[in-house]
Amino acid sequence: MTDSSPTTAKRVLVVDDEENVAYLASTALRLDEWETATAATAREAAAQVVSFSPDVIVLDVMLPDGDGFELCQRLRREGCLTPVIFLTARGTTGDRVRGLTIGGDDYLTKPFSVEELVARCRLLLKRTADSPSNVLRYLDLEMDEDAHRVRRDGCHVHLSPTEYKLLRYLLLNAERVLSRGQILDHVWNYDFGGDSSNIESYISSLRRKIDSTDPKLIQTVRGIGYVLRQDLTT
Repeated sequence: MTDSSPTTAKRVLVVDDEENVAYLASTALRLDEWETATAATAREAAAQVVSFSPDVIVLDVMLPDGDGFELCQRLRREGCLTPVIFLTARGTTGDRVRGLTIGGDDYLTKPFSVEELVARCRLLLKRTADSPSNVLRYLDLEMDEDAHRVRRDGCHVHLSPTEYKLLRYLLLNAERVLSRGQILDHVWNYDFGGDSSNIESYISSLRRKIDSTDPKLIQTVRGIGYVLRQDLTT
């Protein structure tokens, strides 16, 4: 359910199956000039993330059809970078650590102060605006250039500096076929007459690390070069 106002420019999705909690949180945020949407299940929330495009997600952990932690993980794997604040009765240290480790940005336990919830949502929005993303992403493959880390399906992938540089070039040109000459020039700074055997060796190594899971992403285009795109035959 969505409640919009023509004067609002910031959006928040409140996900909670307790109607009174969802009402209290969304009302407080609307009074702070947020455009709000609510969802009572993980399935509804996933749909709202796509259709509503929130700037912040307030997410309960215990939902009728799933776990808020698992939903957050799935959103991150699918490329959703929207800040998530968990709002839950589960307040143990273990729960907090898990929530912040798997992709959550903040954690607030019930019972809660609506003023604090609004303040935390404001802070997450400001942090997002002040920190432009330096993440390259294609499907479930993600490269965080600030942290110099690569993940596939949520799992860390350890790459050599040259493998990292090659994968970065492929990600920057996802679904665009790159010739061997282009790759040599941008990754190794060779001219077109450089040794292309380097490419085959590093592509093979990248495939072992990146394409150990389906779908396969690093494709050979015979007679031309390589491309990062989904292999629909897998």
